Amino acid sequence: MESKREYIYDVIILGAGPAGFSAAVFASRGCMKTALIDTNCFGGQPSNYLEIENYPGYLSSNSFELMEKFERHADKFGADKFPMTEIKRVNLTSEIKEIETSDALFKAKSIIIATGAAPKKLNIPGETEFKCRGVSYCAVCDGAFYKDKVLAVIGGGNSALEEAVYLTKFAKKVYIIHRRNELRADKIVKDRALNNEKIEFILNTVPTEISGSNSVEKIKLKNVNSNDIFELEVQGVFPYIGIEPNVDMFLGQLKLTSQGFIETDINMQTSIEGVFAAGDVRNTPLRQVITAAADGACSACSAVKYIEKSEYIKSAVN
Repeated sequence: MESKREYIYDVIILGAGPAGFSAAVFASRGCMKTALIDTNCFGGQPSNYLEIENYPGYLSSNSFELMEKFERHADKFGADKFPMTEIKRVNLTSEIKEIETSDALFKAKSIIIATGAAPKKLNIPGETEFKCRGVSYCAVCDGAFYKDKVLAVIGGGNSALEEAVYLTKFAKKVYIIHRRNELRADKIVKDRALNNEKIEFILNTVPTEISGSNSVEKIKLKNVNSNDIFELEVQGVFPYIGIEPNVDMFLGQLKLTSQGFIETDINMQTSIEGVFAAGDVRNTPLRQVITAAADGACSACSAVKYIEKSEYIKSAVN
């Protein structure tokens, strides 16, 4: 069997969204040989958003362009980049960490996990069957395909309402379906949705089934108070009911919270020495671009200190 190419770094960052790019800037600037590895294209979740209007210094910014600026900043300090990389195995517990891909073996003194999170699934009949045929988790990606259609957005938080408002640029009507009587979104976001004449709210209601022939045609709903079941004719369903962390490759190695997020301390240190976590993948009270970037900076500075301290101890012993 042909041996795999071997790469050796001081710091390897898994994930190239806001947290990963920020970590790359601070680690590289700290004179650490740094690499960014992502299983997908670079940019993370923000690359799928239309705009960001709560990142300080930018009154409003195209999300994709903002992530491009993050990437260029990491490039300035020389971080190596490996997008669209298939990861086979991750070993975090040894002194030198290892990441095995389909064609290479990466080794590092420290790992920063910034793999982010993914949209939660409804887990109802029809959701998987109609994915990309009427079920979508990205309004910005797919909204233009639904011109003059009737759509259902599931959820009551900021993401659900913001994406619903965006979809009204194309759709004839958008239902927002939420399991509670009150919306969780911020007031400014809530007001925009409430004042949009194309949006209709259906509260105290959960989806139970998505159906159709070649594409989505109906969604079955249940009122949580009366248990009444009814159907809506829709051509698209957009679930925004929360996120779940991308931690499958680390299971059994790291301590996780009861919700499945990576547990860290104030320095972004995980339960394994030399392994740090940043952004949406960790236990954090707020999941925004600005907090992810701050996490990335903190995790990288902690990784640099960890490496410098380890090398100082080794040199002192020798």
